[in-house]
Amino acid sequence: MGRQGDEDKDGDEGEADLELFRRAMRDVRPLKGSQRIAGARRRPPARARFARAERAAVLRESLESAGPASAGSVGVDLYEVQPGDELLFHRTGVRETLLRRLRRGLYRVDYEVDLHGLTVSEAHTRSTALLREARQRGLRCLRIIHGKGLRSGTRGPVLKNAVNALLRRTDAVLAFASARPRAGGTGATLVLLRS
Repeated sequence: MGRQGDEDKDGDEGEADLELFRRAMRDVRPLKGSQRIAGARRRPPARARFARAERAAVLRESLESAGPASAGSVGVDLYEVQPGDELLFHRTGVRETLLRRLRRGLYRVDYEVDLHGLTVSEAHTRSTALLREARQRGLRCLRIIHGKGLRSGTRGPVLKNAVNALLRRTDAVLAFASARPRAGGTGATLVLLRS
């Protein structure tokens, strides 16, 4: 019995509140959809922080300061890639079957180097030394782990682009391709050297 009395009391208060609200809103009229606020401007279109040319300039500058091996070399090849892009290259005259086998991971990796956390200059020095030593030791297939560049922000994958440019300029490299997903995916590159 006490409960029913409480429910009636709450119901009466709810009706009173609703009636009070209706009276307060009596003179309110909805705005027409086509009316706009005078002087309001549309939001400007979003723009990328760095244009492609600016990113290329940053990459060129970082490669030129990488050391003597890249600073006076025959221009810097700018084959700029994005974090998820796959690297794929072969020299003229190299058969497509060789490149397909490399992409599938059918060559035994003789040696690998991890460039995570290095500057472009340090990565260039280490990669150049790796390529030189591999040639001297007769190694055929290498894996260079450069990372995908997901945390590089607007600069893009700096190490990945530097490795891409270095490998294209190195005559000892026959072909290279991004590793299979289980072996590093687009964060690692398999390199096939001349025998």
